[in-house]
Amino acid sequence: MNQNKPLPPWANIIPKDAFISYSPTYKVGEYFDRFHKESFKPADFADLTYYFYDPSEHGFPKDKTYPLITFLHGASNALEGDVCINYAGGEFYAKDQYQKALGGAYLLIPLANEYRDEEGRVKGGWGEIPVNVLYELIDSFIKRKMDGRISKNILIGNSSGAWMTFNMGNNYAWFFDALIPVGAGEIPDDKMLDLYDKENVSLFYAIGKHDELNDFETLVAPRLERLKAMKNCFIYTPEWVQNGDKGIASINFGFEMGQHCLVNPMHCNLMFDDGTPMEPRLPNGVTGWIASL
Repeated sequence: MNQNKPLPPWANIIPKDAFISYSPTYKVGEYFDRFHKESFKPADFADLTYYFYDPSEHGFPKDKTYPLITFLHGASNALEGDVCINYAGGEFYAKDQYQKALGGAYLLIPLANEYRDEEGRVKGGWGEIPVNVLYELIDSFIKRKMDGRISKNILIGNSSGAWMTFNMGNNYAWFFDALIPVGAGEIPDDKMLDLYDKENVSLFYAIGKHDELNDFETLVAPRLERLKAMKNCFIYTPEWVQNGDKGIASINFGFEMGQHCLVNPMHCNLMFDDGTPMEPRLPNGVTGWIASL
């Protein structure tokens, strides 16, 4: 272990042969130039900024129907500018490898109107954006940028964005084909999960067992059997969140967040740097699961 780094509170309970990895092994920003940045004016709400990727600009036919994958970032990430593309988990989906696996896909990364108040606290996150506003943005994007043609509509959210992913699914289940909440403790009730099944919404539920913000035993474990009973729900609850180097992830910004930041390995398609899958049930990673829908 690197003693120059702060030890996470769980350091004494990891396996004896494990090591702590203090940052993702990938480079941030390599694919930012593949994204456009625009703004959208919803009805009766402030302008929303968003980034998007168009596969037809990168070798895919213009007249083909593609899935749309929308990524919702976590709290404070919109304050990071272009880096939010990465923090939301969307950057690598613009890579040739990911796009080939998906057969091409549009990518959309909306930004919550976050800002800091006079005391430095982050305001204006997803909790302050009505679901109808985000729905309007996504629906408008499909009509304006995709000519209304879409093969699948997929929503991925991380942390507070995962909460918003469930919130959007609960209000617009008919609109989505798949929901991928990453690091959310707010699992919908049975009635809502029944609605997901009725509307043929596939669910990829991902959270680490040592998540720092969501207590696994009280919030997640009691709901796992109900999730397993769904028509199409993939459950990924790793004992430890790992980086590409196979080390256990530690991210300390004054508060340890390594196990909460499952979006980092999800962003890497749940693949280690040596090409082996983090989850044996997903030999082709997250992109393989999406492509199978």
